[in-house]
Amino acid sequence: MNTDSHSDEEITQILKMKKVAVIGMSKYEEKAAHFVPKYLLQNGYDVTPVNPTTHEILEKKCYTEITDVPHDVDIVDVFRPSEDVSSIINGVIKKKPKVMWLQEGIHNIEAENLAMNSGIDVVYNRCMLAEHQRLM
Repeated sequence: MNTDSHSDEEITQILKMKKVAVIGMSKYEEKAAHFVPKYLLQNGYDVTPVNPTTHEILEKKCYTEITDVPHDVDIVDVFRPSEDVSSIINGVIKKKPKVMWLQEGIHNIEAENLAMNSGIDVVYNRCMLAEHQRLM
């Protein structure tokens, strides 16, 4: 699976955005959907969990849907299987983040095109933790 065509400079600019909502954030420490957002929190990001199965993760209020998040977000970071991205894309578009970031192994061309056509930049098949460690 390929990654998007962003340059290192473009990814660096995206990583400077600090308000991140994480769809599919996990309460289980061993999962990437937990330790990646935890790393982001530890590195100055304002992380908002989005997961309908729990009320709080890492002492942060957890929201059921991205559209339930009451504040603006710069990046919607997605930890859902590629085939599930279609079911969340309308909510992401309504939230109007600057970027939708699909984590490593996640790629959904149809959803990505809908996001881009709505003015949302799309990063796919990249890990925010790995890119932050590599570039920042």
